[in-house]
Amino acid sequence: MTRNTATSIGFVAVLLWALLALFTAGSEPVPPFLLNAMTFTIASIIGVIWVLARGRVSVLRPVPWTIYAFGTAGLFGYHALYYSALRLAPPAEAGLIAYLWPLLIVLFSGLLPGERLRTGHIVGALVSFGGAALIVSRGGLSLESAATPGLILAAFCALTWSSYSVLSRRMDDTPTEVVTVYCIATAILSVPAHLAFETTVWPDSNIAWLSVLALGLGPVGLAFYVWDIGVKRGDIQLLGVASYAAPLLSTLVLIAAGIAQVSWQLLVAAVLISFGAGIAAMASRDS
Repeated sequence: MTRNTATSIGFVAVLLWALLALFTAGSEPVPPFLLNAMTFTIASIIGVIWVLARGRVSVLRPVPWTIYAFGTAGLFGYHALYYSALRLAPPAEAGLIAYLWPLLIVLFSGLLPGERLRTGHIVGALVSFGGAALIVSRGGLSLESAATPGLILAAFCALTWSSYSVLSRRMDDTPTEVVTVYCIATAILSVPAHLAFETTVWPDSNIAWLSVLALGLGPVGLAFYVWDIGVKRGDIQLLGVASYAAPLLSTLVLIAAGIAQVSWQLLVAAVLISFGAGIAAMASRDS
């Protein structure tokens, strides 16, 4: 597989993640950990079928347990935070905050051996976080706001996924089939978490059931496998650039679906986040 092909495959994940906020909102009233269990079970089935069809079960045996623990922590942690954020804050605002992960990928990859942080990285970070601050404040910051806990969780989402992606780059000799194990472990861990912290509430409409299925097949299923191929074998900087379209696409999808309202704060914040991330990405490509 060529580097360009791997990058193109990784870009499929970006398109799928643009639908994550919409399907998560549509899955209400399912609580976060139960949603995690349901969607990752579907993602696991996809992976098991893929691994068995290719006869690649043997490649999973020599992989160290630490790799499996790392991947499980990344997937389980990110989605538990993300689903909770979208339950506690408006989907558009929480989604945009969570989508700071492309910027953080650029910043963190600049700190890897052989890379260095340039002025453009810092400027881009300030511009994008300015957009995030505009969303959080919406005319005035208030720590007593009901949405604040959700927005904080969304920020941790960004940190979790960017760390997972950049560290995965350093594990480029690990086969993508390990993502199947990550998904299985995440689904299993979500069950006791659900029983301990949540009341079981199943989807109460066809839209909710279809949203859960769509999540498991796309943004929480196929997306992880193609993303793993992209970040390990493709151009992670170009994937970072491509990922900056996701906040805008996600917000436009929510507006089109009638879930989010058009406002100048939301639109300006989306432009700032994407513009700042683009500045940082160009600095990385010039390194």
